[in-house]
Parts: sequence; structure tokens; C-alpha cells
Amino acid sequence: MDFGFVLIPLATLGLVGLLSSLRILWEYERGVVFRLGKLTRAKGPGIVFLVPYGIERMRKMDLRIIALDIAPQDTITKDNVSCTVNAVVYFRVVDPSKAVVEVEDYYFATSQIAQTTLRSVVGQSELDDLLAQRERINEIVRRIIDLETDPWGIEVTAVEIKDIDLPKEMKRAMAKQAEAERERRGKVIAAEGEFQASRKLSAAAKVISQYPVALQLRFLQTVVEVAAENNSTTLFPIPVDLFSPFMEKATGAPAGGLPTQLTSVDAKALAAAAVKGLGADPGAALAALEAGDAERFLEGARLALGMGDDSPADDAVEAAGALVPAEAEEE
Repeated sequence: MDFGFVLIPLATLGLVGLLSSLRILWEYERGVVFRLGKLTRAKGPGIVFLVPYGIERMRKMDLRIIALDIAPQDTITKDNVSCTVNAVVYFRVVDPSKAVVEVEDYYFATSQIAQTTLRSVVGQSELDDLLAQRERINEIVRRIIDLETDPWGIEVTAVEIKDIDLPKEMKRAMAKQAEAERERRGKVIAAEGEFQASRKLSAAAKVISQYPVALQLRFLQTVVEVAAENNSTTLFPIPVDLFSPFMEKATGAPAGGLPTQLTSVDAKALAAAAVKGLGADPGAALAALEAGDAERFLEGARLALGMGDDSPADDAVEAAGALVPAEAEEE
């Protein structure tokens, strides 16, 4: 009997079974092996041998981190503000056997858990906390999702809230609030600047009061600055006191010999000296001045000057006669 016809098919069948029972798994892959429907263990990486002809079957599991994008969720915060929040979840399979046996589709299940947890956490938080303490919200969501998916052999590594979309009315209100806050800070800074400037000006005033020459130098400095900035002609009234320090230094007399105040006595003495210098009788002029008779004083002045009623000097004389008797009446 020729056994060749029997051995060749058997050898071929054995070779095909051997080749079909070999599996190659990458470093980031594991194979969950079932023998006749019963879980044995997870194998890999490298070459894995399975009992051929369907006795053992294997399901590959990827152990790399998966980025799960959570769809935008319409939620209402604790302070009754509606917003739309979306996030991304990073997770990976740490136990391939549980990920296969405990849940039908671990990816879909993790996605649903992430959506419901995100809505729940946002609903328990106020809008200010959601915007200012995003890292704390991320950690709370990550811890809850990781606790829920731990029986499935899933580890959640991170959760990041990507965007928080607010209604247009709320955005306008927040913009007004921020603008008002910036205006308040600007006014406070301006007020502090005015306060500091007033203290500096007060100190400068005390220094200038001790050294009057400093005021004159400041006046001259201002004139130089104005002349440098503008090309037009600028007229400044220069007080006589401006030159009194220089005249005092030159003559040695107080205030440079200039009168600091003109009293009624000085005015009468000045008028008498003027009439005497013109050749008129000073006694009559002084008597008219003391009696308040302005017409006699003016007439004496006209006679001393030798002018009639139409003289151009009448206006100046009348002005002097109107001022000097007024001071005499006040005395």
C-alpha cells in the first residue's frame, strides 16, 4: 500500500495549520486569547502561537493613548448661564482582558461617560469658576471618568476643556464689566498721580518761599521754553519785583531802593514834590489835597504847567487828581 497519497495531504494540512496558528504582535499590541470560547490570558508582544483550526482565537488590543474628542455639550451653569462646552479626553487600555470581557465597546462607553460627566461638573460650577479655574475643572472631570472606567481596564491620563462658548448677550455684558474695571483702575492711578504731584508741588512751594530768587528763575525759564516752542511773538507782563533781587544786590538797599507799598502819606508827599518841582505853591496844593478839593488841586497843577483847559496833559492831571483825593478821603 502506497502511503504517499496519505502523508502528503496530512503534511500539507499540518503545514497550513502551523502557518495559520502563528501571530505577530507589535510592541504596543497585546492579544487576548480565547480557547474554545474561554478566556485564557493576554499574550504578546512578538510571535504568538495559537492552536489551529479555530480551537484558539485571539483579539488584538492597542495599548497606546487614544485622544477622544467630546462633542460640544449644551449645559447650564450653577448661576443659570447657558453655555456650550467641548473637551478632549486622553486614555489608554491598561488591562486588555478587562477591556474585552467587561465592556462591549470600550471606546464608545468611555465617550458616553465623558459627555455625561462633563455636563454634570459644569452644571455644578459657576461661570466665573469655569473661566478662571479651568485646571481644577479638568482634574475633577478626569478623576470621575477614571473612576468609572477603571473596571473596564481603562486609565484616563488627562482631560482638557477646549472651548467655552457663551451667548452674545453674556459676552457683551462681560466686555462692559471689563471696560468698567479698566476705567476704574485708570482713575485710581490718575488720582494717585495727582496726589503725589500735589505733595511734590507743596514741597517745591516751601523751597521757593525760602528762596524768592527761585521764583524769578522759574519765570525766566518759562519764558525761554515758550519762546523755543512758538515762533510767534508773546508778551509777558514783567513785574518790577522781578528785578528787585538784582537791584538789591547791586545797591545794597532793601528791595533795590524801590517802594514796596505806596500809602496815602507817600502819595501826598509825592504830589507835593511834583507841584513844588513845577514851581507852584506846595502849601496851597496840600491844603486843597487835604480838604478834598480836587478842582483847586487840578487848577494849581494847570497853572504850574502853564496850560489851559485844552491841554493834552489835562487827562493825566485829572487822573492824578481823581486818585490822590480818593486816598485822602480813605485816610
